[in-house]
Amino acid sequence: MNEREKVEGIVLICEPTEEFLNERQRVTYRSHREKLIKWLARQGKDPDKLAGYAYDTCNTYSTLIDQFHRYVWTDQDRFTLNLTQEHAEQYLRGQILSDEDYSSSHLDNTKLALKAYFRFAGDEWDPDITIPSKSRVSQPKDFVSDDERKALREAVLEYGSVPAYAGLDPDKRQEWKRHLASRFGKPMNDVGKDDWDRANGFKYVSIVNASLDAGLRPVEVGRAKTYWVDVENAALRIPEDESSKNADNWTVSLTQETTEYLAHWLDEREMYAKYDDTDQLWLTRHGNPYSGKSLRVLLNNLREIASIERDFSWYAIRHSTGTYMAREEGLAAAQSQLRHRREETTMKYDQAPVGDRRDALDRIG
Repeated sequence: MNEREKVEGIVLICEPTEEFLNERQRVTYRSHREKLIKWLARQGKDPDKLAGYAYDTCNTYSTLIDQFHRYVWTDQDRFTLNLTQEHAEQYLRGQILSDEDYSSSHLDNTKLALKAYFRFAGDEWDPDITIPSKSRVSQPKDFVSDDERKALREAVLEYGSVPAYAGLDPDKRQEWKRHLASRFGKPMNDVGKDDWDRANGFKYVSIVNASLDAGLRPVEVGRAKTYWVDVENAALRIPEDESSKNADNWTVSLTQETTEYLAHWLDEREMYAKYDDTDQLWLTRHGNPYSGKSLRVLLNNLREIASIERDFSWYAIRHSTGTYMAREEGLAAAQSQLRHRREETTMKYDQAPVGDRRDALDRIG
């Protein structure tokens, strides 16, 4: 069967999806899609009455479900057909909070399409997620406070660090060598002074501080290149063809402290063989670009160190950057810093944080 062949008048595998898959994965996914599309068209609306969706609805849901698959593959950094309800809730909440300003209609269709998908899989999904009325000036719900931002900056200075090599007695040094051997996946006898320096390095510090300054999306952390970093001018320069929105060349301001962390990291990364043939600014310990999943692990560890009990996403860092930038410098500055194509997208940050409004009430009396 050709990738462009249709079932019930609907393309089985679209071009963006093809790019994710090798030939064997295409065979598996093609079979899965064929079953799904037939089910949607013939009984998806009411399986008990064998009532299917109309063609337009079936086509729309099929496309949205395909997009959901690609989201999970990107997030998990692998092909899988084991899509869970946790994935779906994460995906839908991410769209609600996204800079894309999805319409209520799109969000409703996404929710209904995912519910249909889990019915097809024999696993009813009834999420406790309300689709908001999409006002362009609604404030982001997933938000990191000023105190939490400071706590994350402090936590990452502690994350992954080890005691000074020279300050350890022989027994303690052996314990730490055993820890580093496990951490870096190498024999204990091969652990040396360089591994101590590596453990106390600047990779995580530069990732977190650059993300707090620039409001980096997870995909931008994964795409970031060494030549984005302009140490002399304390900025990130993101080319149009590497921007997540492919909308323009962007120059994003950084604090001097973050710039120093990045400068240290650029020097340090030269020591690691996995960076020899790549311009990737950051790679995971397994040599892969960072993804939503790997950043979620990092953020969870930082929240634990910082004693931040509530859960929030990497996008919450970005939303807080936009809100505070709009408050301090106005919407134009926030739009440039967050790399928004449209002013309307930035308008949702044009609101004082709850804490500021509470302080104002205290002053008013």
